[in-house]
Amino acid sequence: METIFRIGVVIYGAICYAIFFMTFLFLIGFVGNFVVPKTIDSGVTGPFAWSLLVDLGLLALFGLQHSVMARPGFKRWLTRFVPQALERSTYVLASSVALILLMWGWQPLASPIFSVENSIAWGVVTGIHLLGYGIVLYSTFLIDHFDLFGLRQVVLRAMRRPYTEKRFVTPSVYKLIRHPLYVGWMMAFWVTPAMTVGHFVFAAVMTGYILMAIPLEERDLSNALGEPYKSWRQRTPAFLPRFRGGRASQPKATSAVGEAR
Repeated sequence: METIFRIGVVIYGAICYAIFFMTFLFLIGFVGNFVVPKTIDSGVTGPFAWSLLVDLGLLALFGLQHSVMARPGFKRWLTRFVPQALERSTYVLASSVALILLMWGWQPLASPIFSVENSIAWGVVTGIHLLGYGIVLYSTFLIDHFDLFGLRQVVLRAMRRPYTEKRFVTPSVYKLIRHPLYVGWMMAFWVTPAMTVGHFVFAAVMTGYILMAIPLEERDLSNALGEPYKSWRQRTPAFLPRFRGGRASQPKATSAVGEAR
């Protein structure tokens, strides 16, 4: 029975991760109006007030799920019903479902705000837009992609090895800014060759959610990681690096940095 459970844990974690990754790829097409059948500007435009209300409701649902399930108190409650090893995978699955609902139910507000007509400029802007998603993925690997999305937890459980928090490190761009992952998201949301009202609403609300979520996330990490994290947070800007003469001091720390955890 234990063997079946351990196999089931791995299968569940792998399915949750696969759903996340497919949702992430679809999101790239959705926001950028690439390839996928449903995008942020596609579909029949309905009454403005109703469409705006629906879109704001879907964004609020995503933000509520994303924030509430990330809080330590909710995690403690959830693990009364879900094995500890599956808590992160369950969060990833719920976040993917919330994002799928958002994209599925999104009502287009297709009135144009601006559009890049020059083909060279269009290519440059689109490249920066896609670079944002690259920064998002790169940032997750810097802080342990597989731990962030629950795969490390289920593999350790299947191997009957205890889960341990990752060591606190500030690799690469984390030496310069605290939230490169969020910088990547904001690049992907805002840098676009064609901005419509609907795209603007999506980008503005998502950015507002990020800015409101950061203090909660940093409070939780300060409580969990203590002085090393607080010291790093105090001397490291959130989004834009400060370049100074001489070599920056290297932090000494012992626990993991995590974003959107």
